[in-house]
Amino acid sequence: MIRFAFYGRVSTEDQQDPESSLGWQRGRATALIAPRDGQVVADYFDIGQSRSVPWQRRPQAANLLTALADPDRGFDAVVVGEPQRAFYGNQFGLTFPVFEHYGVTLWVPEVGGPIDPGNEAHDLIMSVFGGMSKGERMRIKVRVRSAMAAQALTEGRYLGGRPPYGYRLADAGIHPNPAKAADGKRLHVLEPDPDTSPVVARIFRQFLEGQGIFAIAEGLTADGIPSPSAHDRTRNTHRSGIAWGKSAVRVILTNPRYTGRQVWNKQRKDEVLLDVKDVGQGTPPSCGGTAKTTGSGRRKSLTRRWSTTTPSGRPAPSSPHSPEPRRTRTPHPGGATPTSCAG
Repeated sequence: MIRFAFYGRVSTEDQQDPESSLGWQRGRATALIAPRDGQVVADYFDIGQSRSVPWQRRPQAANLLTALADPDRGFDAVVVGEPQRAFYGNQFGLTFPVFEHYGVTLWVPEVGGPIDPGNEAHDLIMSVFGGMSKGERMRIKVRVRSAMAAQALTEGRYLGGRPPYGYRLADAGIHPNPAKAADGKRLHVLEPDPDTSPVVARIFRQFLEGQGIFAIAEGLTADGIPSPSAHDRTRNTHRSGIAWGKSAVRVILTNPRYTGRQVWNKQRKDEVLLDVKDVGQGTPPSCGGTAKTTGSGRRKSLTRRWSTTTPSGRPAPSSPHSPEPRRTRTPHPGGATPTSCAG
């Protein structure tokens, strides 16, 4: 009997249930090794790990690589259910030498058995599947981003996240996607918060009257009006919330949402190398709003890359706002009170 360790992976980008994904991947692996008197004696299955993450940074894959070095590992070979799930881009070329070094064979259904390190066809096949895996991930990213941009531009939809200060989420009925509706997900819209929307209107009104952001912040604090972090303590425990800051006022004044517009892609998910001297470590995907590159890969999108609607929901012909609202025009009908929008 040949003792096998099984390796598989599933992530949110695969849009599959981890249990069912494990079932079919392990099933393919078992079908490959069963005729050769093979039996899976150890399972290594990564959940929630993107295929772009190298093996050394996937918890279960890293454990498997560590086990290869143990003479008492308890298995003789490794089998995967699908090469696209296991290897992305050039990961096979960076990982397989470790298997060779410790004399552990790697079995793949598409090869029909163990990979022969001296077989050029086997190496070519695995390289092709690595490229296919990378292409599939790129297609998913393009489709998702294109769909979200279209929803923002053509429908003016609010695409999720924390509601801006002055708004709250309201139920808008069944989700238009049948699969999500069947899962119990609902469509939401933004509606003015009766407690905080008057504060937003006051900030815009005072700014248009000529007050600076420091004076506005001081006035709000003096009148005992809770700052955004004090208003929502459950999600702002890291902030003191004792007073209004100039930055809070500036964020409100420069947010085009308060002019009835929807903006998407102000902050983009980006990927930067962990170590430019060791490309094999890959990139840590993250999102945020810092203007400069950081180790976590945060980016602020250029204004021209934003997807912005006009108050009517149609694409804006040009940039709808300046760094600060102009005092010569009212930024929103009715004194800049927040408006409802689809979500």
